[in-house]
Amino acid sequence: MSQDLKPHAIATFEAERKPSAAEREWEEKTLRPTLEKSGERPADFTTISSYPIRRLYTAADLPDWNPERDLGYPGQPPYTRGIHSTMYRGKLWTMRQFAGFGTAEDTNARFRYLLSQGQTGLSVAFDLPTLMGYDSDHALSEGEVGKCGVAISSLADMEVLFDQIPLGDVTTSMTINSPAAAIWAMYLAVAEKQGADWKKISGTIQNDILKEYIAQKEYIYPPEPSMRLVIDTFEFGAKHTPKFNSISVSGYHIREAGSTAIQELAFTLRDGIEYVEWGMRRGLDVDDFVPRISFFFNAHSDFFEEIAKYRAARRIWYKTMRERFGAKSARAWALRFHTQTAGCSLTAQQPYNNVVRTALQALAAVMGGTQSLHTNSLDEAWALPTEFAATLALRTQQIIAHESGVTNTGDPLGGSYFVEALTDEVERGAWDYIEKIDALGGMVAAIERAYPQREIAEAAYKYQMAVDSKEKIVVGVNNYVSQEKPLDTLQIDETVATRQADRLRKLRADRSNDEVERRLKALRKAAAGTENTMPYLYEAVKAYATLGEICDAMRDVFGIYEEVAVT
Repeated sequence: MSQDLKPHAIATFEAERKPSAAEREWEEKTLRPTLEKSGERPADFTTISSYPIRRLYTAADLPDWNPERDLGYPGQPPYTRGIHSTMYRGKLWTMRQFAGFGTAEDTNARFRYLLSQGQTGLSVAFDLPTLMGYDSDHALSEGEVGKCGVAISSLADMEVLFDQIPLGDVTTSMTINSPAAAIWAMYLAVAEKQGADWKKISGTIQNDILKEYIAQKEYIYPPEPSMRLVIDTFEFGAKHTPKFNSISVSGYHIREAGSTAIQELAFTLRDGIEYVEWGMRRGLDVDDFVPRISFFFNAHSDFFEEIAKYRAARRIWYKTMRERFGAKSARAWALRFHTQTAGCSLTAQQPYNNVVRTALQALAAVMGGTQSLHTNSLDEAWALPTEFAATLALRTQQIIAHESGVTNTGDPLGGSYFVEALTDEVERGAWDYIEKIDALGGMVAAIERAYPQREIAEAAYKYQMAVDSKEKIVVGVNNYVSQEKPLDTLQIDETVATRQADRLRKLRADRSNDEVERRLKALRKAAAGTENTMPYLYEAVKAYATLGEICDAMRDVFGIYEEVAVT
């Protein structure tokens, strides 16, 4: 928690409580003798984000709480209890395991295997060259092809990636940002070739460039043209793909960079606000395009703090859409989100402990009302998941869904003094950050001044200091240490790069290079003007222009971004 938020939190924590006579009597007659006799463990009784936690929560911790106003009912504002009236009694969350490695053929085989094992949605991980808008045979791609995800350099690769997978029937999420519009154009071209109706296909393109500047750093162009490309996808999607989410505003990577839960929530929602503002400036109707904005949160290890975060997120978004933007559609009010368990919490030491961590994190996401979930594999800290590890991670979700009983009722922790008080505090802390970013002129302005970057760096440093001093225990790392045999891991060798280079040579020989050049020239002209770039990207993709050629055409117009140093 940042320096300027912590005093507010502690002041609220200490000042607003007015315990009942019964509670004071318990403290005097029951608690005090116990403390005098044996005391308490010498533990750090705070959340993982360093928010102080009381010994006991009672009605005194909710002095102004109104259950009708603040809690409500599932499927109704303020959506604290979830966005669907039946919650998981009606439909389970989408089990969407993140997968991608090697060539398109390699990942296609993994996709079809996971679907056969009960996965209910696809989620594509791309390799670093693809994320940065380079072809697999570019000099800067050397050593990275297929290593952290699947290598996609053209529509030909995308056709192989989804071979024998009917895109009209399966929802697909794609974790891609700077080149998102081009990759989405490839996906739409494959769907069209399969005969799928664009009006009916569903899925999500991450497309969240703001969090790249804040946390993940996989950007290409400066903020202004990058935001223009995002809004181009909003506009195009509203007209042509009404069931496809044109963005997944991602707090996941903000948390992985070291933020607290409150920072993750605040920066993610303020990013969402920024996208809405830019869409409205384009002239888009808030009730038309906002329902296609989805969110993506981290599920970290502090069970109750995470649940409070998800509940607070829905309340903040509802209030923002109603009060700030005047949205009238319930579909615009209701925040929908995907969750992924915390990769940064998983350890190379004693990796089988990661199964337990992931299960608890996934349970928190479910108890918090997620619409979609990925569970990380036990070998996350070592390599991309093996088939065995990915299957076990999927089985974790299935056990929660079918054996734990937590899906039987909506918001099972609703009304808990602790959870409701923590939800209120998380919400208050997030609003503080949102107001500060507003005062800076919005998120683009805040990023250019490195404000969120500094806040995250400070939080990450403080957490690491707490681990180093053993104020925070990480089992198997700074306590309970033991030796274990190394894992068998998935190895991606350099033959992937060779296969990709051969495929690109053949592609360039077989396509009409004159047609490609015409399409790239038209794209440059559109990028230099004010037209929506998506139709030009789509035509370039269909002519089999490569991803690198497309991104280079826009580099020629937009330039590249160099980050302001954080000091």
